[in-house]
Amino acid sequence: MLPRQANPDQGTTQTLPENNTQTRRIPPYHLVLLNDDYHSMQFVIDVIRKVLGCTVERAFELMLEAHTSGRSVLWTGSKEVAELKAEQLQTFHEIREHDGAELGPLGCVIEPAPGA
Repeated sequence: MLPRQANPDQGTTQTLPENNTQTRRIPPYHLVLLNDDYHSMQFVIDVIRKVLGCTVERAFELMLEAHTSGRSVLWTGSKEVAELKAEQLQTFHEIREHDGAELGPLGCVIEPAPGA
């Protein structure tokens, strides 16, 4: 029910607007690493460690998940930070030793986290 306030000039009451302040959660987004058949596993581990700052063991787990299932969620959070991490991930390029081919950046996508 809305609170009422007396209006002394008119002898009536008026309804005041209700202050309804609610905190809105920012929906989370996933940064997803996609598997490819071109980049070396060591390169992928090194890039994950540089971008996320995680341990070698964690980077290995994330790389292996992408390698076996085709994708791996590297990070979850706000869309802006996910975009920043995706840009950082894509600044690294591998040059293959045996033929000198530049393989380009790792594949990744940003998608809304389910249930958010």
